Amino acid sequence: MRTYPPVGTLDALARRLCALPPSCGPVRLVAVDGHAGSGKTTFAGRLAEALGGAPVLHTDDFATHEELFGWAERLRTQVLAPLARGAAARYAPYDWVERRFAVTRRRLDPAPVVLLEGVGSGRRAVRPWLARLLWMELPDRDSWRRGQLRDGPGLSAFWDGWLPAERAHFADDPSRPYAGGLVLQRKEGYEVLPGPAATDRNTLCPHTA
Repeated sequence: MRTYPPVGTLDALARRLCALPPSCGPVRLVAVDGHAGSGKTTFAGRLAEALGGAPVLHTDDFATHEELFGWAERLRTQVLAPLARGAAARYAPYDWVERRFAVTRRRLDPAPVVLLEGVGSGRRAVRPWLARLLWMELPDRDSWRRGQLRDGPGLSAFWDGWLPAERAHFADDPSRPYAGGLVLQRKEGYEVLPGPAATDRNTLCPHTA
């Protein structure tokens, strides 16, 4: 079995991602997937900084209360298809308080790396557009417990609907088996290990960041 030397920092991970071939027009689209509460948003933000301010897309901007996982077509038509043509994407983010899509659209210009974070961001409808899929390696129950503590009792009703929806989504359309890297959060930072889909050509070497 091949072993990989430690790399060092998030900067090293960023360099490896930048060296990947473009996957969506001129863009290297990198998904950060995992269970709700697993730390995707925080990790994606820190990785974006290491990438020099890479744009971060959130699947929450495309989902709705009624369609927690019914956002793939909106993402494709509003973002992925334009980027694949080398054009700027424009999308209307969903307002979770007003329960409607915003009137004003956001613009996303093609960038060397764009991060897509959210539960199900590595789903089968998105994977053909991805340069790499990273999975936050935290068990579902631990993730959900952390997420519920973060959100507090005011969102308990939302979580009652979310949990069965997430279970059903990953039962039908799992992401982890297709991940090239597994992200573990440690006290000293992040460790990235080769994922189930890693090969000698596409793996991300394990490192602490």
